[in-house]
Amino acid sequence: THIDISTFIKKISTGNLLGSAKTIFESNWVPLTCAKACPVDVLCEGACVYIAKGEKPIEIGRLQRFSIDNYFSQGMPALFHKSRNNGKSIGVIGSGPAGLACSAELSLLGYEVTIYEASKIPGGLNTWGIAPYKMRREDSLKEVEMVKNFGVEIKTGVMIGRDIKVDELLKKHDAIFLGVGLGESPQLSISGEELPGVVGALDFIEKVKTENWKDVHVGKRVAVIGAGNTSIDAATEAKRLGAEQVYIIYRRSNIEMSAYEFEYELAKKDGIVFYFLTSPKRIIGKDFVEKIECLKMKLGDPDRRGKRKPVPIPGSEFTIPVDMIIKAIGQETKSSFLNTIPKLTLDDEGCVIVDQASFQTHNPKIFAGGDCINGGKEVVNAAYDGKHAAHSIDEFLSLPKGVK
Repeated sequence: THIDISTFIKKISTGNLLGSAKTIFESNWVPLTCAKACPVDVLCEGACVYIAKGEKPIEIGRLQRFSIDNYFSQGMPALFHKSRNNGKSIGVIGSGPAGLACSAELSLLGYEVTIYEASKIPGGLNTWGIAPYKMRREDSLKEVEMVKNFGVEIKTGVMIGRDIKVDELLKKHDAIFLGVGLGESPQLSISGEELPGVVGALDFIEKVKTENWKDVHVGKRVAVIGAGNTSIDAATEAKRLGAEQVYIIYRRSNIEMSAYEFEYELAKKDGIVFYFLTSPKRIIGKDFVEKIECLKMKLGDPDRRGKRKPVPIPGSEFTIPVDMIIKAIGQETKSSFLNTIPKLTLDDEGCVIVDQASFQTHNPKIFAGGDCINGGKEVVNAAYDGKHAAHSIDEFLSLPKGVK
């Protein structure tokens, strides 16, 4: 998001904490989430010039968190001047980081902004999908509240297509921003997947985030399928909530796993056991999950994305006793919904195709950003998309009628 790091740190050092917060918000409307949930040692701190000198990097994430925590503890004092209402309205679908960033920016530019959110509580994955050992739900809702303070209306429990049609939104608003994120985990497509005790990682994390502990079931022996950051989150939460043994099963090696190195190290410190080059073959149980049968793999030739393809080793089957299985093999796109939107074009992966500079889709009234265009990246990427899409929307609606 190109935060002016040296300026916000200097303002902290001079005691100008609100000025520091303003500098951060000028580039990023969800900075508390980013400071707590984004891999700062890979992103901002990973680029610190001190590393090249062989010294410890400045702890940018902690300083950002300090500044923003102070801002919220002060009751969110006004830091920005809102432009006069320009008589134009924007509909934003989704209240995750991309939708919030776009809405905040457009509201300050003088637009009437309405966010449509299918869930009853806004914030998207910031609220529901980030493991609570990293960030609590209340932190995300502080950022939601700040955006609402700019005059943004958030309509929760509203599912587009069911409660209001896309065509109605296109008639009601001058432009639309899509920040719908991704959908559910795909199926493992193995026998026994329907047994009680098999859950999706995001469903599991969402229940944990509610802190309604009687509804949170955790097995004694838990297998997590997949080796991304969400799988680490799910495995770590299961372990901390009392699971005696947690396994992560991944069909490639630790070199190919998408989880960050620091997440991998955290999981190992928590005693989580990794089964690399291992693929689930079937889930075994009568009335509930009792064990999972796996197959050892070897790596073959690279696939079209450059990853070496896992190949089963015949006769290498073995079983692991488990009573809970968490699926964390990514998320599917919301292509079934996106395909209902006029003139919207999707790529082969089901992601929305946009102009890379303007975030405008092939439907000129619709812009998009976040996971629904990139297939799933960091919160900071979604915040960047939303902010820059807002300025593209402003430029588009400022054009003479005959030019649009």
